[in-house]
Amino acid sequence: MRSELLTYGLLAVLAIGLLAAAFTDLKRRQIDNWLNAAIALAAPAFWWASGLDLWPGVAWQLGVTALAFVILAALFAMRMMGGGDVKLLAALALWIRPEHFLWLVVVMSVIGGVLTIVFAAWHVTRRQTGRIAIPYGVAICAAALLTVYVKSLPALQATIPAAHLG
Repeated sequence: MRSELLTYGLLAVLAIGLLAAAFTDLKRRQIDNWLNAAIALAAPAFWWASGLDLWPGVAWQLGVTALAFVILAALFAMRMMGGGDVKLLAALALWIRPEHFLWLVVVMSVIGGVLTIVFAAWHVTRRQTGRIAIPYGVAICAAALLTVYVKSLPALQATIPAAHLG
C-alpha cells in the first residue's frame, strides 16, 4: 500500500461523486458525462495509491471494465438501460475489485427492483399515464457505496500493517 491517506481520500471523492450522480439522476434522470469521466479518470490514482500491480491487477480491472461495457452497451442498444447508467457502471468497474463487481451488480439489481416497485406505486397512486422513468443511477450508486463499505474497506484495512492501525 503506497498511501493509506490518499487511498481513503480517493474513496471519499468517489463517494461524493456517487452521491452527486444519484442526486442528478433523481432530479433530472440524467448522469452527466463529465461526472462519469471524472470517476473513470480518477481510478488510476486509486490503483497507484492502493498498490495495485500492473500485472495482473490493472489488467484484470481493465478486462472486467471492457466486458462490463460490452454487456451494458448491448442492454443500452436494447433500450433496457440508460446511457449514463452504462457509463457509470463501466467507470465503477475500474474502482471495484473484479471479485467484488458481481456482488455490486446483484446488490444493484435488488435495490433497483425495490426502487422500481416504489416508483411504480407512486406512479399508480398519482394516476399518471405513460412510461415510468426510474432513476436507476440511484440503485447503482447505493450498491457501489455498499460495495466499497462492505467489500473494499475491509480488504484495504487488511493490507495496512498493524503498526499503522494504532
